[in-house]
Amino acid sequence: MTWLITGGAGYIGAHVAQAMAEAGEQVAVYDDLSSGAAARLPQGVPLVQGSVLDRTALDRAFADLNVQGVVHLAAKKQVGESVEKPLLYYRENVHGLTVLLEAAVDAGVGSFVFSSSAAVYGMPDVDLVTEETPCLPINPYGETKLAGEWLVRAAGAAYGISTACLRYFNVAGAARPELADTGVFNIIPMMFDRITRGERPLIFGTDYDTPDGTCVRDYIHIEDLATAHLAAARHLMGRAGVDDLTLNVGTGRGVSVREMADLIAEVTGRPDLAAETAARRPGDPARVVASGELIAKELGWSAHHDLRSMVTSAWEGWCLHHPEARLR
Repeated sequence: MTWLITGGAGYIGAHVAQAMAEAGEQVAVYDDLSSGAAARLPQGVPLVQGSVLDRTALDRAFADLNVQGVVHLAAKKQVGESVEKPLLYYRENVHGLTVLLEAAVDAGVGSFVFSSSAAVYGMPDVDLVTEETPCLPINPYGETKLAGEWLVRAAGAAYGISTACLRYFNVAGAARPELADTGVFNIIPMMFDRITRGERPLIFGTDYDTPDGTCVRDYIHIEDLATAHLAAARHLMGRAGVDDLTLNVGTGRGVSVREMADLIAEVTGRPDLAAETAARRPGDPARVVASGELIAKELGWSAHHDLRSMVTSAWEGWCLHHPEARLR
């Protein structure tokens, strides 16, 4: 069978495509290349350029590639932009998913893995976030991911499709430098960017109810996240009946922003650029750390990479795309 990976030329998608192809799965990529790059794809993996809003292009891809399973990663994913452009996010993330599901149903697809997010939880006030923690998203991005889960589950139940919704926590690192994240939207590349410009990284808020007063997050290596997709896809493919999974994908280990800043200073060789503090940002919860019990039980999956490997591989990728970073 062929797995169609939407958004497979992006940062996460290319890692998923690589992990699945290396494991012997037949994969193809469907991507509009608005933020992805064809050069990221493993050799021999076919690419169809198109939007998930284009039903005609989807129908052609499903038929030409004999698609029987979908891993859906194509989406808009910037929280701040979602606040500024909610209609764009609902159109791309919710309506686009609806169109994709319609095409998948008509093509007789039997398995569907959906890229969700810990953003569905909003600001949980718990030590470990389980899949039973109430979903109270606080921005349009999180809302579209929660709505996406509803759509996927409903379609699966109605049309006999086995589904898995994977709620990512904070993704970092790279399998190879050329596959690194090129955006500057998350904490690690944001700190790299300031260091590259000779500026001290920023820590937003030091008065949280955490051991060192800074926010605590769960960081997962992109290679671990990719193997979680592989495990979910194989689980769905191997089921005799229809399945419906919703799983956190994290490490269960909390890392404070202060700890992250200290490690980044060490890895980049710039201890002289110690992080400086700034006021809290609205909407930042004190602690968001995943419970990994359910995914271990259902898929036998757990994360293997440590924080240092995430930061080191991310830095190597950053320097490939920003060679001036090593010159300082």
